[in-house]
Amino acid sequence: MSDDELIEEIRNGKTEYGDELVNRYYPSILRYCRWHCASRWQAEDLTQETFYRVFRGLDNYVGQGKFRAYLYRTAYHLCVDEARRTVWEKLPENERDPDNRMEQVENIETVKRLLAGLTESQREAVILRFGEDMSFREIAGITGIPLRTVQSRIRLALKMLRKEKL
Repeated sequence: MSDDELIEEIRNGKTEYGDELVNRYYPSILRYCRWHCASRWQAEDLTQETFYRVFRGLDNYVGQGKFRAYLYRTAYHLCVDEARRTVWEKLPENERDPDNRMEQVENIETVKRLLAGLTESQREAVILRFGEDMSFREIAGITGIPLRTVQSRIRLALKMLRKEKL
């Protein structure tokens, strides 16, 4: 069943279809919010708030096969608002997954360090493109910027990342 079909069923009073949407997108929205948050619990709060706002405003959603972008756009705005209120701190050791090997932790730290060197708009575009595997068109829809600007931001970000990595 497509997202728009599920939403239509929810609008018709079959709220159990909401669980299907949550199950379909919760892990990816949590992962997306995690890129923006200093702690897992904060990312979980933002993820829950994202779904709460989406379901509360479902009557305003105009389905055209773009629910995923609508959902990410909601998460994007919540993450931006949260980032304005939050001071970034290094992730405490006890919040890391104990099953991760040291190499994975080092890779994550390297990625975070490299992303921190980008502008906020470049970082957002790179996370959506490579972290969430979204198309340039989807990123443009989520961030509200023109397609060519998205492409330009990613190209410049990759150029900076290559230079920084060397």
